[in-house]
Amino acid sequence: MLKRIHIALVGLLLACNMCMHAQDPNFSQFFSSPLNINPGLTANIAADWRAIANYRTQWLGPAAPYTTGTISYDRKIFQHKIAGMEEKNYWGMGAMVMFDYAMQGIVKSTYGSFNLLYNIRLTGGDKVNRLGAGFGAIYGNRYVDFNRLTFQEQFTGSGFNTALPTGEAALTSMKPYVSASFGLVYSRSTDKSNIDIGTSIFHFNKPKQTFLSDPNQFLPPRWVVHGNYEAWLNDGLVLNTNAIYQKQEKASYYSFGGGLGFEISRVESSLFNAGLWYWSDNAITPYVGLSYRDMQFGISYDFTISKLRETPRQTTSFEISFILRGSKPPGIGVPCPWK
Repeated sequence: MLKRIHIALVGLLLACNMCMHAQDPNFSQFFSSPLNINPGLTANIAADWRAIANYRTQWLGPAAPYTTGTISYDRKIFQHKIAGMEEKNYWGMGAMVMFDYAMQGIVKSTYGSFNLLYNIRLTGGDKVNRLGAGFGAIYGNRYVDFNRLTFQEQFTGSGFNTALPTGEAALTSMKPYVSASFGLVYSRSTDKSNIDIGTSIFHFNKPKQTFLSDPNQFLPPRWVVHGNYEAWLNDGLVLNTNAIYQKQEKASYYSFGGGLGFEISRVESSLFNAGLWYWSDNAITPYVGLSYRDMQFGISYDFTISKLRETPRQTTSFEISFILRGSKPPGIGVPCPWK
C-alpha cells in the first residue's frame, strides 16, 4: 500500500511540475525572516548585527510534513560611528541558508543567498526618513531521491523491483540554479513610532527548473509588498503590526496582523509579545514571543481554516524563531521584536 502511495505522490509531483512552476517556501512568521522577504531589509536593525534561525513544520498529521528552516546573518558595514550621532548613510551585508524537505526527505531543496544594501538618510531631526536599496544573489538546488520511489514499470505482480528501469527516460534531477533579487525599503521613525514599507522581486532572471528536461519550465519571479508599523501606546505598552502580499506565477497569498508588547524591564530591555495573524484563507496564527536584552524568541501555531481541517487526522503546523543581535545603541526609539 505504501508503495502505491509513493507512485501517486511522485505522479502528483510531476503533474504539478508540468502545469505549474516551483514556488519558494513561506513562513507564517514572515516578519522573523526578513532576508527571505526583501534584500532591502538587510541590516535594517536597531543594532550593529543580527543572527536569525527559523524552523517550520507544516501539515504534520495526515502525511509526511513539509519542514523548512533558515539561518541568516546580516550586519552594517563601513560605519563611521560618532558618539551620540546617528549614522547618515550606511552599507549592509547579509547571508542566508535555507532548507526545505517534503515526503520524508524524498524531495529536498537547499538555498543560499548573499545580499548587499545601501541605506541613505533622506531627512534628519525628530523625524528620520530613510531609503534602502538591496541586491541579492541566490544559489539553489532541488533534488528528488528517485531511489526511494517506485514506478509502474517496476511492478512485478507480487511487488516492486527497484532494480528494474523506471520507464521514465526523461526523468532527471534538476540542475542547480543561480538567480537574483532586488528590493527597496522606505522607513520613517520618531521617538514614539516607526514605519517600514517595502517591495521586492526574487528570481527576476527566471532560472530553469524542471525534472523533465523541458526548456519552458522555469522558476518564476516572486513579487513581494510588505509593511510594518510600531508605536508606543503608553510607557510600558507597544503596538506591533505588519502585513505582506506575495505573488509567484498563479499562486499568491497575503497575511496581516499585529500584537502588543508588554515591557517587563527597560533596564534589561525585556519585552513580552503576543499577537494574532491571518494568513489568506489558510490559517489563523497566534504568536507569542519574549525578548531579553539582545535575544528574541518566538513561537506560533497555525489553526487551519482551509479544507484541510476536514481531514480525519487534523493537520499541525508550527514555527519557532530565534534572533540574536549585536549591542543596541542607547536611546533607541520604538522596540521592534523582529528588528
